Amino acid sequence: MRNFLFYLTISFIFGCKSTQTLTSSSSLNPKLKAKQIIKTHNKQRSDFTTLQSRLKIELVEGDRSQIHTVTLRMERNRTIWINAFLNMVRLKITPEKVQMYNKLDRTYFEGDFTLIKDFLGVELNYSHIENLLLGHTIFTYKPSDLKKELHPKSYALSPKQKNALFQVLYLINPGYFKLDKQMISQPNQNRKLNVHYHTFQEVEQDIFPQQMTITVVENQKETTLKMNLKSVSLNQPLRFPFKTPTGYKPIEL
Repeated sequence: MRNFLFYLTISFIFGCKSTQTLTSSSSLNPKLKAKQIIKTHNKQRSDFTTLQSRLKIELVEGDRSQIHTVTLRMERNRTIWINAFLNMVRLKITPEKVQMYNKLDRTYFEGDFTLIKDFLGVELNYSHIENLLLGHTIFTYKPSDLKKELHPKSYALSPKQKNALFQVLYLINPGYFKLDKQMISQPNQNRKLNVHYHTFQEVEQDIFPQQMTITVVENQKETTLKMNLKSVSLNQPLRFPFKTPTGYKPIEL
């Protein structure tokens, strides 16, 4: 079940053909204010209609590691669709619901985003997940709601208004103004969610994550998902089929 919860988190991106890995040698501009930084970051939001890609993922839990390659399709703002080898696992996420089936144990799930909240410990909707995977800030803030923090290599922003339930920190790259990292912590529950964007790529004048790592820490137990985009196509007509096979048992949370 934990594998499928990670699959919910990995549906993202990317254009096709002329792909270039980005490098940033830009230094921090101390004169930039939080408002200017977040406005520039928001201007870098990805603009595509559909994508299809092959994605290599590695799931690490303690001393155990699993490697999977999946087919990913996305229609921006509407659908995330993942299909594993030989249709053994299929997942479909829309703004309204989450659907998944697993042929290995003949189980299925259909429900709301409570599944993701239970796993990540943060109440996320479809837009939040899409933002996370595209290298955008998970939550949307007004520029005046953020303050600048000290950091040696990135522009660090956090909300001025403290939240009693969780803390948020965004590290924004000074070169292309995508995220280097975003972190959500819940000190009262000893839980952390860190998303580290190692590299980005430019595709058809748009910028997307290329390699990223999602880490969940809960009560000192760490689970890590490493992701690497393998091949891509962008803005092509796509289908998102999903039909739960008959005779499968529902997964009960």
